[in-house]
Amino acid sequence: MNNTSHIASSGVNIQSSFLVDRLRARLRAEKDEGQSLLEFALSLPVLLLIVTGMAIFGIAISNYLTMTSAVSTGAQYLGIDRNNTTDPCKDAAGAFANAAPNLNSASLKFSFVLNGTSYPSSGSYSGLSAASCSSSSTTTGAAGNLVAGQPAQMTVTYPCSLQVYGHNYWSGCNLGVQMTEIVQ
Repeated sequence: MNNTSHIASSGVNIQSSFLVDRLRARLRAEKDEGQSLLEFALSLPVLLLIVTGMAIFGIAISNYLTMTSAVSTGAQYLGIDRNNTTDPCKDAAGAFANAAPNLNSASLKFSFVLNGTSYPSSGSYSGLSAASCSSSSTTTGAAGNLVAGQPAQMTVTYPCSLQVYGHNYWSGCNLGVQMTEIVQ
């Protein structure tokens, strides 16, 4: 190898072959310095996708559990509301909303079956404020269908989003809970 001398600014004589050999030694593939950093950089996106997906799924499960408890509360209210109201649907929806304050009430869909009669007659009420099956007295209409010993059913659906980093893994996801109580 060509040994050329260089004089550094400090006046020290440096052999160029020594510098080249040192540089080659640093660049050899035998070294594994930085390998763990590279592995971490390659696995980080997958790890973040999994952790974020678990968090999003956890929120959906939490909403479902909240809905289950709230529908149970609303249906129990229907079961004991006989002769106390002219609008049992509104009262049950209000009991639901009080038991599930973290859910967006405008996105809720309610339907009721009182003694075999559906309210509304088709579809469902959209939003908390629309859930009404008002009667003129406690013995007519929906209130009159709250008959002791007969079933009162409440069904609530709520949209869920399983979107992680811009990709929705289950579009059209809806959580639905139904509960039936016997009117007292």
